[in-house]
Amino acid sequence: MPGTTGARMTVNGTETPISPCAPHTTALDFLRERGLTGTKEGCAEGECGACSVMVARPGVHKPTDWVAVNACLVPAAALDGQEIITSEGLATAGAPGAAPSLHPVQEEMAVRGGSQCGYCTPGFICSMAAEYYRPGRCDHATATATATATATAVAPATETAPRADAEHGPNGFDLHALSGNLCRCTGYRPIRDAAFAVGAPTDDDPLARRRELPPPAPVTTEYALGGAVFLRKSTLAETLRVLRERPDAVVVAGSTDWGVEVNIRSRRADCVIAVDRLPELRELRVEPGHIEIGAALTLTEIERRLDGDVPLLADLFPQFASRLIRNSATLGGNLGTGSPIGDSAPVLLALDASLVLADADGERVVPLADYFTGYRQSVRRPGELIRAVRVPLPLAPVTAFHKIAKRRFDDISSVAVAFALDIEDGIVRTARIGLGGVAATPIRSRATEAALEGKPWSARTAEAAARVLRGEGTPMSDHRASALYRSAMLGQSLLKLHAQTTEAVSS
Repeated sequence: MPGTTGARMTVNGTETPISPCAPHTTALDFLRERGLTGTKEGCAEGECGACSVMVARPGVHKPTDWVAVNACLVPAAALDGQEIITSEGLATAGAPGAAPSLHPVQEEMAVRGGSQCGYCTPGFICSMAAEYYRPGRCDHATATATATATATAVAPATETAPRADAEHGPNGFDLHALSGNLCRCTGYRPIRDAAFAVGAPTDDDPLARRRELPPPAPVTTEYALGGAVFLRKSTLAETLRVLRERPDAVVVAGSTDWGVEVNIRSRRADCVIAVDRLPELRELRVEPGHIEIGAALTLTEIERRLDGDVPLLADLFPQFASRLIRNSATLGGNLGTGSPIGDSAPVLLALDASLVLADADGERVVPLADYFTGYRQSVRRPGELIRAVRVPLPLAPVTAFHKIAKRRFDDISSVAVAFALDIEDGIVRTARIGLGGVAATPIRSRATEAALEGKPWSARTAEAAARVLRGEGTPMSDHRASALYRSAMLGQSLLKLHAQTTEAVSS
């Protein structure tokens, strides 16, 4: 990584110094202070999407992807050397004295009534534009043909954007792209219509052409102001040396957890170290006996690189927060916080995963089942980082992730249950069950596993094991659910799994 003499980012094509912002200043405040007030603060914790902007990131299927992120969570210093597009930057400048030309996403939102009070609109537009530029979304000709055929066959005359299915438009638009954007005017139908009406980028679209070029290179950052410093080193070894010297430093990747602490609880840190661009933490390798997933890969990157090859993770991703959060959040960060309601832990426990922990002296591998020691506590030592997650192969053939929450998407679990069973000739050979939200830490449901292994996968076995599962953990009552409800949901999850697998076999 080249060094930097002064932190700066490129905003809407213009290089902009980050100074004199404090190291904890969010990208949202940085942009608004520079007059880009389309970026709004609605919740300050990544749940409403009013602050959405697009960032040029290393691509999965092209050299560069345009990715929507929550500007309210990411520190401006974390965007040193990167390229940002706000809602203002999407429009194309016209001739001198002429008004800018609206971006196709902006045009569709306008003509289809997708903007009401307008507060959320710029954030929706940035999230929608990121999906507009997603490689693999169907081309305009296919979209038009599909939309016409669908409209003729099944849609009423008043339906402006017929759907290919409940969550995907005929133009390939994935509505999960907007799962982190909130409209308080309940204007979702015209917003959906606009999303399903956009075509494909034209050949002369500069943001589409940008995808074919390399992403911004990571830079070394040492941004200090007012006694606080934001650091990004070029290698893992350098980072670990700094951590040894500064074990009190806050380590961030996507900043989806730390950003909330800064905004809502006014937390500050003398030293923040970013690990999101470290190449050693961004690899995904399939080895003969395991899959190794870098701790700083975002959930979206993992989802698109694995492409369903780990079905249990594929079940997790759509239910993990929102696309905006998944575009920044990492497995390393989710496990590093030690939260008992982090959704990745139950899934990785069911997959019998291990963590590769690294410090300046070397590495060690710890089974995830032995990692958590108490509420937000773990065996990770001062100066250690999670470098990677290892998922052993072969994978169990019967898996499921059941998330019990008040909303379908973008919500915190009341209970999370992950199953991974190997059933051969009707007998449960191995069972791994991970639980979240029912104890001070995520836990393996070992008693239930023992109640299943070696038994026929029958209704009687499932009912007996469900009674055991209801007693696992130490569930508590809070504003999300009562202890009794949590226990009931544990047992019901196993009965649901049995019913689903029986239906699959019989059909």
